[in-house]
Amino acid sequence: MNTVAITALCAWATAFLVAAVLGAPVIRLLKKLKFGQKILEDGPTWHMKKQHTPTMGGVIFILALLAALCSCFPAIMAAGDFKPAMIFAFSAVFGLIGLIDDYAKIRKKQNQGLTALQKLLLQIAAAALFVTALRSLGYLTGQVYVPFWDRTLALPWSLYLPCAIFVIVGAVNAVNLTDGIDGLAASVTAIAAVFFTGVFLLLTDVSAVFSAGLLGGLLGFLLYNKYPARVFMGDTGSLFLGGAVCGMAFACDMPLILVPVGIIYIAETLADILQVGYFKLTRHMFGTGRRLFLMAPLHHHFEKKGWSEKKIVFVFSAVTAAMCVLSYLGVRGHLV
Repeated sequence: MNTVAITALCAWATAFLVAAVLGAPVIRLLKKLKFGQKILEDGPTWHMKKQHTPTMGGVIFILALLAALCSCFPAIMAAGDFKPAMIFAFSAVFGLIGLIDDYAKIRKKQNQGLTALQKLLLQIAAAALFVTALRSLGYLTGQVYVPFWDRTLALPWSLYLPCAIFVIVGAVNAVNLTDGIDGLAASVTAIAAVFFTGVFLLLTDVSAVFSAGLLGGLLGFLLYNKYPARVFMGDTGSLFLGGAVCGMAFACDMPLILVPVGIIYIAETLADILQVGYFKLTRHMFGTGRRLFLMAPLHHHFEKKGWSEKKIVFVFSAVTAAMCVLSYLGVRGHLV
């Protein structure tokens, strides 16, 4: 086992222990501050029982990951690689956007925080700065790896940057949309973190410390977020996770790997887009809006079909795991 692998293992263990220990006192604090989740009025009626469950719990795995990175700081410095710190800072910016949004929702006592335009502009700015910083430090080649095709496409910076911003903003909000039932976003993202840890270890890249730490933090968080959840991650956590997934994909210079690895995020988003688009189209054509799904996003459709939250999390996680295995085999063949 090489130094990077040992350091990544230490990061995983540290983050898991910190999240596991930190969870209970953070939940007590959130309850004391009355930081309870407001359930959407037009959401599933059976979710109303979750009203006032503490939110903003994403701080648990964020702090756990930060502790893991700090504990591995000497090894990261020895490697002379800034990517772990850059990915965390990038993710933290999105987490901060989510924190502001969560706090606004709690203060207003409704499920509405920052406006869509405010969040979009902040996310675009964060994405542009991150990708530009990676390129300036030589971490991005401009050669875009296409999964399962074993080919790379060379893109000029004038095209790469707007495409990268589009991918990041879309993926971050897709992860946010996936966080709709207990343990779903955390479970799916934990499996994605396993994939990226494997890729970084293949590359002997110290960024494995970040991905392994994220995995440990999420596993510790799931002790409290699995069904029935004692705490929700809130936008604080889901936007941080979106930033983390995107950060890892760009840090290994394979942004399009987000398509197979994030297949659930994409399916959730497409279901939502198709639902809204089809409803508006049919209302215009027939005077009455019709729906493709029983409810969107996709996890709510399966809830309406009678699936339990546990079953949805298991199936969606299994699909993610299968795609991650296939992606890893393809990446391994490309890199080795």
